[in-house]
Amino acid sequence: MLKDYPDHHDAELVIRLYELRREPTMRAARDALYTDFVPRSYDDIKAVTMNRAHPLNAALRQCASYWEMVYGMARHGIVHADFLVENNGEGLILFAKVHPWLKELRADSGPNSYRNAEWVATNCEEGKARFGRMKAMVDKQRAAK
Repeated sequence: MLKDYPDHHDAELVIRLYELRREPTMRAARDALYTDFVPRSYDDIKAVTMNRAHPLNAALRQCASYWEMVYGMARHGIVHADFLVENNGEGLILFAKVHPWLKELRADSGPNSYRNAEWVATNCEEGKARFGRMKAMVDKQRAAK
């Protein structure tokens, strides 16, 4: 059951998720992905995901799994979805980067790839709004490179 209103448990979870984002390895992974990972084709994504020696492979695995865990909490009603996304929309940047090739990515990596991020981007009011802004930002970033 999805939550109607956030409560102090939601606040505690959101604060803890923020603390985890500040962990040095996670911060380095986030920095690398958000600046250096700008796929323009599925081949660009595949080059990272299918090659564990690629410099961005570990960062992508870490960030993608983190955001899937975080957004899964919203999809399963553990934390209020809109409240979560108000404070944790960064994962939608990563989702916007892979979104155009989601079908191919799921065919290669598994049918549940980015399932929770997609849920947040399509079923949560704050998620829909944020994803629209993130997608526009990523499209602009793609066009500039």
